[in-house]
Amino acid sequence: MFARKATDDESVVTSMAAIPANVETDKQPPMSVPFRHFVVGLAFLLGGGLVGLLAPFGALPGQAMLVHLHLLLAGWVCITIMGAMTQFVPVWSGTTLHSERLSALQLWLVTAGLFGFATSLLLGLYELLPVFGGTMLAGFWMFVYNVGRTLLGSRPWDVTERHFAVALGFVLVLTVFGLLLALGYTHPILARLPFDRTDLRTAHATLAVFGAVLTTVFGALYQLGTMFTQSDLRGIDMPLKRVEEIGYPVGVVVLATGRLFESSTMAHIGALLVVAGLFAFGIILARRLTGATVEWNPMLRRYAVVAASMIAWASLTVPVWIADPLSSESLFGAPSAMYLLLFGVIGFVVLGTLYHIVPFIIWVHRYSDMLGLADVPMIDDLYDDRLATVDFVALLLGFALLVVAEPLSLPRAVTALGGTLSLVGFVVFVGNIVMVIRNHGPSSVSSILLPQVSGQVGDSDEQPLDAPE
Repeated sequence: MFARKATDDESVVTSMAAIPANVETDKQPPMSVPFRHFVVGLAFLLGGGLVGLLAPFGALPGQAMLVHLHLLLAGWVCITIMGAMTQFVPVWSGTTLHSERLSALQLWLVTAGLFGFATSLLLGLYELLPVFGGTMLAGFWMFVYNVGRTLLGSRPWDVTERHFAVALGFVLVLTVFGLLLALGYTHPILARLPFDRTDLRTAHATLAVFGAVLTTVFGALYQLGTMFTQSDLRGIDMPLKRVEEIGYPVGVVVLATGRLFESSTMAHIGALLVVAGLFAFGIILARRLTGATVEWNPMLRRYAVVAASMIAWASLTVPVWIADPLSSESLFGAPSAMYLLLFGVIGFVVLGTLYHIVPFIIWVHRYSDMLGLADVPMIDDLYDDRLATVDFVALLLGFALLVVAEPLSLPRAVTALGGTLSLVGFVVFVGNIVMVIRNHGPSSVSSILLPQVSGQVGDSDEQPLDAPE
C-alpha cells in the first residue's frame, strides 16, 4: 500500500490515498496498548484451535466444546476487537483514548477471567465459574466504559462509530447474561427468573455472535473496505446499507428477545431481519471487492472468503429459520452453515484485518517519520508473503472440509483433517504476525506483554522503535 522508496513522490501519494482523510494517526495510543491485546488473542486462538481439534475425540475432560467456543470467541475474537477498537476509535474519531491505564487493566481482567473460566469448565470446578465470570464481566465493562467515553468525544458519529456504539451496548447485556449462566451452575438464581437456562443460553449466544461481534465487524469493514479496495459505495449499495444499518441491529434485539422468552413470532421477525442484514452486507462487501482499484493482497483474499460465506450462510439459513428459529440446533443458523458463520465470516475477517492492522501500526510508529529521509518498506513488506500464502491455503482447505463434512455425512477422519489443516494455518498465521512484531517492532513479544520488565516498549539493546536506523 505504501511506497517502497520515500523519494518516489508519485507512489507515495497514490498509496497514501488508501488512508481516509479524516484518520489522525497522531491520536493513536502507544503501540503496546493494542499489541498486548493482539498477542494474548493469538494465544487464545492457538489454545482454542487445539481444544477444538481434541474435543470431538473425547481427549479432554469436562465441557470441552463450550471451552472451545469461549476461547475462540471471547478470547481470540473479542480480545482482538478490544485491542482494535482501543487503537482505532481515537484514530478514526480524531480524539484521544479516555484512559490508557484502563485499557491495560481491561485486558488482564478478561484474560484471567477467561483462563479461569475455561479451566473450571474442563475440570468441573463449577463453584468457581461465578468468580471468573465476574472477573470477565468487569474487564468487558471496563472496555465498554473506556471506549464509550472515547466515542463521546467525537460527534456526529459516522457509520463505523454508530456500529461500534451499538456493539458496546450488546456487550453490556450479553456479559450480564453470561454471569447469570455462570451463577446458575451452583445457585438457584434462574428459578426466580421468567426464563430457563436454555433460553438464557441461546439469547446470550445470539447477542455475542450476531450482536457484539458481527456488528463490530460490519462497522469496521465500512471503514476498512474503503482503505483496502480504494472503492466507494455505489448504486444499490446505499439501500443495502440502510437495510443492514437499521434492520440488522433491530433484528438481533428482537431475535434474542424472542429466544429468551420463547416467542416464535418475535424470533421469526428478528431472524428474517438478521438474515436480510447479513445478506445485504455480504453483497456490499462483494461489490467493494469486485470494484477494487488496488492489487489483491492477503486482506482482500480473506475478505473474499468472508463475502462468499455471508451470502452462502444467509441462503442456507433462510429456510431453516423460517421453519424454526427457536431450535437449539439452528442457534447460529442452518446446522450445515455454522462453520460458514463462525469460521468463514468471523474467523477470516479477523485473520484478514490483522494482516493489515499489525503491520500498519508498526509502520506508522517506526517508518512514517522517515518518509523523505530514507528508503522505507511498504506495509505489505513487513510480513512474509510465502507464509501468508501457506496459511491461507491451509485455512481455506480446512474450512472447506469442515463446511462439507457434516452435510455430506463424511467420515470423522475428514473432520479431523479439516481441523488439523485449520490448526496448521492458525499456527503459520500466528508465526507470521509474531515475526512482524519481532523484526520491525519491539525486540521481543515479552516487551509488549510486560513492558515493566524490559523498560518502555521499544527499548532494547537495539534502537528504540521510533528511531531512524
